[in-house]
Amino acid sequence: MLGNFVYHNPTKLYFGEGSLSYLKDELAKYGKNVLLVYGGGSVKKNGIYDKVMSALDECSKTVTEVSGVMPNPTVEKLNEGVSIAKQTPPDLILALGGGSVCDYSKALSVSVYCSDDPWEKYYIRFEEPDCKIIPVGCILTMAGTGSEMNGGAVITNHAAKLKIGHVFGDEVMPKFSVLDPTFTMTLPKYQMTAGIYDIMNHICEQYFSGDDDNTSDYISEGLMRSLIVSSRKAAADPKDYEARSNIMWTATWALNTLVSRGKSTDWMVHMLGQAVGAYTDATHGMTLAAVSLAYYRYIMPYGLKKFARFAANVWDIDTAGKTDEQLAEAGLNAMESWMKELGLVMNITELGADKDMIEGIADATLILDGGYKKLDRDEIVDILTASL
Repeated sequence: MLGNFVYHNPTKLYFGEGSLSYLKDELAKYGKNVLLVYGGGSVKKNGIYDKVMSALDECSKTVTEVSGVMPNPTVEKLNEGVSIAKQTPPDLILALGGGSVCDYSKALSVSVYCSDDPWEKYYIRFEEPDCKIIPVGCILTMAGTGSEMNGGAVITNHAAKLKIGHVFGDEVMPKFSVLDPTFTMTLPKYQMTAGIYDIMNHICEQYFSGDDDNTSDYISEGLMRSLIVSSRKAAADPKDYEARSNIMWTATWALNTLVSRGKSTDWMVHMLGQAVGAYTDATHGMTLAAVSLAYYRYIMPYGLKKFARFAANVWDIDTAGKTDEQLAEAGLNAMESWMKELGLVMNITELGADKDMIEGIADATLILDGGYKKLDRDEIVDILTASL
């Protein structure tokens, strides 16, 4: 039975080639001061930065910058951004980059006026903001995280060996996001592929929770099928606009809270992957790929019918003469073959983890209870060991 829920998403999207032309319409809604946030400089090399600056200049904005936001934004970088923002209080934070830049900008939006330590308040105590929140807009250059249309913000604390996400409410979601698929075409293939698996896993972690035969499951199956087709086309030709636009659109719908409606949701692959990332600083999507099969094979008996359905409806496995166990295993085998075909990292050893880190990574893994089985620490150690 589909349970009761509330769905509201306030983010306005501008999608398609040339959609940056709408930026000036959005800038007109905010005051003079804009804090522009971006990463390591690729947006300057590919010319996107100049296009954004031109729009800001035409709108007579005073621009302050936070550059050098890393793929796994750190608490130190967050504190640096707070200091910069306090010098020239922004009316808008404009994120130019991938999911990490968007995540960072949302974390910054609730930290500038926070009277407490933001890391302690939001990432240890998981409290909600009770201060002024600076509005955020996103110009996306990488598809994967869905951060352009949700309230999530992941921050890494290397000293504590923790990588933690806080999913903030509607008021922290971007007010608008510009999604031009051509902006993603300058990404290295490794990053494109990591983003593709991040999308897949976002869908899986909502799909593999609860056995309700509800609309969310059917939408998820369609999104996964679309992603599989488009990922293969993009791998063969990274300049395929149709494939890249479908991937970008799927990424947004995978994590804008739509397909989670009526689902308990299971985010343990993300908890495992983020713990690995806290130790290795590896690319997020690759940490998910490296731990997911070991996790799903472990919990498969507890959600057998859904895994059998996954095999038939997503991977087109012939059901004739097969038990649910055989179907479920065939589905995960099909996903494994697709992952290898794309060139994803299939174990945490390749990411820099070793057996001596397992206990520490297990300690850094947050245990959630939305899936088919709530794990204990020993089971987490077993799954991480199987991921080596």
